[in-house]
Amino acid sequence: AQQPGTPLSDQEYHQFFKFLRITIQASTACHLRELYGCQNSLVQRLDEYENHGVIPPGPICSELPGNPFFRNFCTFSLYRCIMKKYFLKV
Repeated sequence: AQQPGTPLSDQEYHQFFKFLRITIQASTACHLRELYGCQNSLVQRLDEYENHGVIPPGPICSELPGNPFFRNFCTFSLYRCIMKKYFLKV
């Protein structure tokens, strides 16, 4: 364990920035979704990429204990964006 207040090790920095880059990319995808909507071709390609080439038609069930049901993948994705739960899975 490192002393509190000391810099991260090289490996710890790698993990820190890897997570940060992923979060920034997820946030950027959310901004695109909010600006252009789910019918935008770029947003649809991102959704297809996230789902191995096919956007699930819905309804969508998630790992959320309080709100497990969404009408479609777009609604689910918008919820993730608003709540900043970028890595919540279906």
